[in-house]
Amino acid sequence: MIKFVMCITRHPDMTREEFRDYWKNKHGPFFMGNADTMGAIKYVQSHTIDTPLNEGLRTSRGMLPEYDGVAEVWFESEEALMEGMNSPLGQKLGADLLKDEGNFIDHSKSSAFIVNEHEF
Repeated sequence: MIKFVMCITRHPDMTREEFRDYWKNKHGPFFMGNADTMGAIKYVQSHTIDTPLNEGLRTSRGMLPEYDGVAEVWFESEEALMEGMNSPLGQKLGADLLKDEGNFIDHSKSSAFIVNEHEF
Protein backbone atom coordinates (compact mmCIF):
# COMPACT_ATOMS: atom_id res chain seq x y z
CA MET A 1 0.00 0.00 0.00
CA ILE A 2 1.27 3.48 -0.84
CA LYS A 3 -0.11 6.91 -0.15
CA PHE A 4 -0.11 10.12 -2.17
CA VAL A 5 0.25 13.07 0.22
CA MET A 6 -0.31 16.68 -0.75
CA CYS A 7 0.43 19.53 1.66
CA ILE A 8 -1.75 22.34 0.37
CA THR A 9 -1.57 26.12 0.48
CA ARG A 10 -4.75 27.85 -0.58
CA HIS A 11 -5.06 30.09 -3.63
CA PRO A 12 -3.96 33.63 -2.63
CA ASP A 13 -7.33 35.11 -3.60
CA MET A 14 -9.22 32.91 -1.12
CA THR A 15 -9.86 33.11 2.59
CA ARG A 16 -9.19 29.96 4.53
CA GLU A 17 -12.95 29.46 4.91
CA GLU A 18 -13.53 29.80 1.15
CA PHE A 19 -10.69 27.33 0.58
CA ARG A 20 -12.18 24.80 3.01
CA ASP A 21 -15.63 25.13 1.48
CA TYR A 22 -14.43 24.62 -2.09
CA TRP A 23 -12.12 21.73 -1.22
CA LYS A 24 -14.70 19.90 0.90
CA ASN A 25 -17.87 20.58 -1.06
CA LYS A 26 -16.69 20.79 -4.68
CA HIS A 27 -13.29 19.18 -5.20
CA GLY A 28 -13.80 16.34 -2.70
CA PRO A 29 -17.02 15.06 -4.26
CA PHE A 30 -15.52 15.51 -7.75
CA PHE A 31 -12.51 13.40 -6.77
CA MET A 32 -14.57 10.74 -5.01
CA GLY A 33 -16.91 10.45 -7.98
CA ASN A 34 -13.87 9.45 -10.05
CA ALA A 35 -11.73 7.64 -7.44
CA ASP A 36 -12.23 4.24 -9.08
CA THR A 37 -10.83 5.52 -12.37
CA MET A 38 -7.64 6.59 -10.59
CA GLY A 39 -7.45 3.37 -8.59
CA ALA A 40 -7.78 5.26 -5.31
CA ILE A 41 -9.06 3.21 -2.39
CA LYS A 42 -9.25 5.91 0.30
CA TYR A 43 -9.24 9.72 0.32
CA VAL A 44 -8.90 11.94 3.39
CA GLN A 45 -8.83 15.72 3.66
CA SER A 46 -7.29 17.24 6.80
CA HIS A 47 -8.27 20.90 7.16
CA THR A 48 -5.98 23.07 9.29
CA ILE A 49 -7.85 24.67 12.15
CA ASP A 50 -7.41 28.27 13.25
CA THR A 51 -5.82 28.01 16.68
CA PRO A 52 -2.99 29.79 18.50
CA LEU A 53 -1.47 26.33 18.98
CA ASN A 54 -0.28 26.42 15.36
CA GLU A 55 1.71 29.61 15.96
CA GLY A 56 3.17 28.12 19.13
CA LEU A 57 4.24 24.98 17.32
CA ARG A 58 5.79 26.99 14.51
CA THR A 59 7.75 29.41 16.68
CA SER A 60 8.90 26.84 19.25
CA ARG A 61 10.46 24.75 16.48
CA GLY A 62 11.52 27.49 14.06
CA MET A 63 9.29 26.03 11.35
CA LEU A 64 7.56 27.46 8.31
CA PRO A 65 3.91 28.50 8.60
CA GLU A 66 1.36 25.70 8.51
CA TYR A 67 -0.26 24.52 5.31
CA ASP A 68 -3.98 25.11 4.88
CA GLY A 69 -4.57 21.37 4.68
CA VAL A 70 -3.30 17.94 3.78
CA ALA A 71 -4.81 15.52 1.26
CA GLU A 72 -4.06 11.80 1.48
CA VAL A 73 -4.98 9.24 -1.16
CA TRP A 74 -4.27 5.53 -0.69
CA PHE A 75 -3.45 3.10 -3.53
CA GLU A 76 -2.74 -0.63 -3.51
CA SER A 77 0.68 -0.09 -5.11
CA GLU A 78 2.77 2.22 -7.27
CA GLU A 79 1.72 0.07 -10.21
CA ALA A 80 -1.97 0.58 -9.42
CA LEU A 81 -1.44 4.35 -9.21
CA MET A 82 0.49 4.42 -12.49
CA GLU A 83 -2.10 2.22 -14.19
CA GLY A 84 -4.90 4.56 -13.13
CA MET A 85 -3.00 7.66 -14.18
CA ASN A 86 -1.80 6.27 -17.53
CA SER A 87 -5.11 5.01 -18.89
CA PRO A 88 -6.75 7.38 -21.41
CA LEU A 89 -9.58 8.07 -18.97
CA GLY A 90 -7.10 8.51 -16.11
CA GLN A 91 -5.07 11.02 -18.12
CA LYS A 92 -8.17 13.09 -18.88
CA LEU A 93 -9.29 12.89 -15.28
CA GLY A 94 -5.81 13.87 -14.07
CA ALA A 95 -5.92 16.96 -16.29
CA ASP A 96 -9.43 17.81 -15.04
CA LEU A 97 -8.36 17.38 -11.40
CA LEU A 98 -5.31 19.59 -11.94
CA LYS A 99 -7.48 22.25 -13.57
CA ASP A 100 -9.92 22.14 -10.66
CA GLU A 101 -7.05 22.32 -8.14
CA GLY A 102 -6.10 25.63 -9.77
CA ASN A 103 -9.38 27.04 -8.43
CA PHE A 104 -8.32 26.68 -4.80
CA ILE A 105 -4.65 25.59 -4.51
CA ASP A 106 -1.48 27.66 -4.85
CA HIS A 107 0.69 24.91 -6.37
CA SER A 108 3.84 27.06 -6.09
CA LYS A 109 3.51 26.95 -2.28
CA SER A 110 2.27 23.37 -1.96
CA SER A 111 4.01 20.01 -2.01
CA ALA A 112 3.10 16.47 -3.10
CA PHE A 113 4.90 13.17 -2.63
CA ILE A 114 4.41 9.40 -2.38
CA VAL A 115 4.98 7.64 0.95
CA ASN A 116 4.89 4.25 2.61
CA GLU A 117 2.89 4.34 5.81
CA HIS A 118 4.33 2.73 8.96
CA GLU A 119 1.80 2.34 11.76
CA PHE A 120 3.04 1.88 15.32
